[in-house]
Amino acid sequence: MMNTLSIRDLCCLFCCPPFPSRIAAKLAFLPPEPTYSLHASDIVTPSNGTIGQKESSLLTKKAPSDSNTSIRYTIIFSEKAEWQHSQSDISKLEPYFVTTSRHNRIACLYIKCTSTPKYYILFSHGNAVDLGQMASFFIVLGTRLQCNIFSYDYSGYGASQGKPSERNMYADIEATYNSIKQRYHIPESKIILYGQSIGTVPTIDLASRHSECCIACILHSPLTSGMRVAFPDTKRTWCCDAFPSIDKIHRIRSIVLIIHGTEDDVIDVSHGFALYNRVHMQHQIEPLWVDGAGHNDIEAHGQYVERLLRLINVDIPQIHLKNQQTEHQQLSTSPSTPPTLASTLIIPASTTNGTN
Repeated sequence: MMNTLSIRDLCCLFCCPPFPSRIAAKLAFLPPEPTYSLHASDIVTPSNGTIGQKESSLLTKKAPSDSNTSIRYTIIFSEKAEWQHSQSDISKLEPYFVTTSRHNRIACLYIKCTSTPKYYILFSHGNAVDLGQMASFFIVLGTRLQCNIFSYDYSGYGASQGKPSERNMYADIEATYNSIKQRYHIPESKIILYGQSIGTVPTIDLASRHSECCIACILHSPLTSGMRVAFPDTKRTWCCDAFPSIDKIHRIRSIVLIIHGTEDDVIDVSHGFALYNRVHMQHQIEPLWVDGAGHNDIEAHGQYVERLLRLINVDIPQIHLKNQQTEHQQLSTSPSTPPTLASTLIIPASTTNGTN
């Protein structure tokens, strides 16, 4: 059992000293060979207008500052991207770059599935894929949910600079999130954070540090921590652990939807159970335990889209209603009478869907 290992054993196992970044590199990051590239089609500046294509290519090589120059990019897919849509669908894809606080220039993609989106989903994808492999899925998902989607490649993935690391992941999602608000002026009340597999790590970190950054948080096949994945008997967070989401999730102050397959052989469903139990009770909503689903096939089950639609069309509106009722009760409370606790609408939470 993990709890019987000595510190010396841990150091030997993870190549002394056991830095979390080294564990993360060993256990998590498998960036694929890039399946796309981004090409600057034109450059627009406030003073000079459109710059010619030749100068555009030169500026692209010099990696201009994101804040000083507005650059339009075109995404070019390789055969490995498995692009499944028509050429006209490329017009729905708006790629761009942002620079993170750790000075990595990372690729972002805005998928415009509808002209009247209900919400905007910031999607942090799983391991061993990049934006080129996910683009087709984003169009299908966003169209079905009537939401537009933002996504990004972690440092060292796809067209993003740098090396994959835990700290870079946190900086990557922060920079992308800031671009959604500053570049597209989208309010927090219209943003849904979505993390899949390792993508739940930066998702939980961002939501736990910024209490009002989103209206909802979706965790798809989440992990509690790196050590708990590698050693299922681990009962505590070690100093050398990576991705300690189990110690952050209780600080999230938006509703949290957890989706996990009961037959997941990569990240056991027990991780989903453990994280669900650590979500603040007021922010728990009914999770989805997909009976018989593994790690990479949840999307093929009908309950998946049904649950996401219920989140958008039922759960989130109920939260708005609850907030309005609370505000109304606070305003109607007489100053001369003792304040009463506003009734709290808690959506029934169940862990019996599929497995117990």
